[in-house]
Amino acid sequence: MTTITRVLPATSSSATRARPLRRHRVRRGVGYALTAVVALVFSAPILYLVIGSLKPPGQVLDGLGALTPSGLSFRNYSGVLDYFNNSATGYFSGFYLTSLTVSAVVVGGGLIVNSLAGYALARLRWRGRKIVLLIVIGLVILPFQAIAVPLYYMLDSDRDTLRVQFLPFIASAFSIFLFYTFFAGMPKEFEEAAAIDGAGPWRTLFSVILPNAKPVFASVAILSFLTSWGMYLWPVMMIDKPSVTPLPLEIGAFQGQSVVNWGQVFAFGVLMVVPVVVVFLIFQRWFVRSVASTAIKG
Repeated sequence: MTTITRVLPATSSSATRARPLRRHRVRRGVGYALTAVVALVFSAPILYLVIGSLKPPGQVLDGLGALTPSGLSFRNYSGVLDYFNNSATGYFSGFYLTSLTVSAVVVGGGLIVNSLAGYALARLRWRGRKIVLLIVIGLVILPFQAIAVPLYYMLDSDRDTLRVQFLPFIASAFSIFLFYTFFAGMPKEFEEAAAIDGAGPWRTLFSVILPNAKPVFASVAILSFLTSWGMYLWPVMMIDKPSVTPLPLEIGAFQGQSVVNWGQVFAFGVLMVVPVVVVFLIFQRWFVRSVASTAIKG
């Protein structure tokens, strides 16, 4: 007896498999295109700032033509350094050093103070903890402008000093809340394992909790640096001496010119952005990990 087996053509099955593959490629291509458009939209102002800082003043505000890299030089940067180079206007290096010092103290001191406060609220059990947490949440909602005037009268004797620029901002309700939410979401097994090994609260904190908290430390460091580096209202209220003036205050000096040199304004802006980029690059890996873990939890 002979068995006849009918072999179906493979074209139909291969075509069936190819259609989802083509749809996947199309979706991926559309996703890449949208991502490229969004990246271009967000990077266009940065490119405009950098290119404008290198162009002659008369070509900076030239619409889309200002984005063309022609006639580039570093004259605007040298002009900024020459403009702030005497005792009357102050020295650009002094402004830079003041801002870096204030921001470093705010970030460094804030990481210590706020992380300990967040850990105490999230992992320790003590009387009044919930009330303190409610106060912290209330302070997160409260804008700085609401307490600026009382702070002004409290610290009036410390005007024109470095410490008046960082003391009110080392402890931050927003940073405490970020640490609290991160520590509250950590598994309790970490502490239980440390307790089995005989570790006390401090050893548990420094040997177990903090090594696993790099993402939240990176996030708080970046956000604290951004806030401190760009602080404007408080220095306007408290600082009059050029020797302790932070960088953001001096960009307003260009508005006093009869003809504003926009090339120098753009160069000043680039010099202000550079430290922010450096700080972000330093903490980028842990910051991205923090954002990714937050998305997964959500």
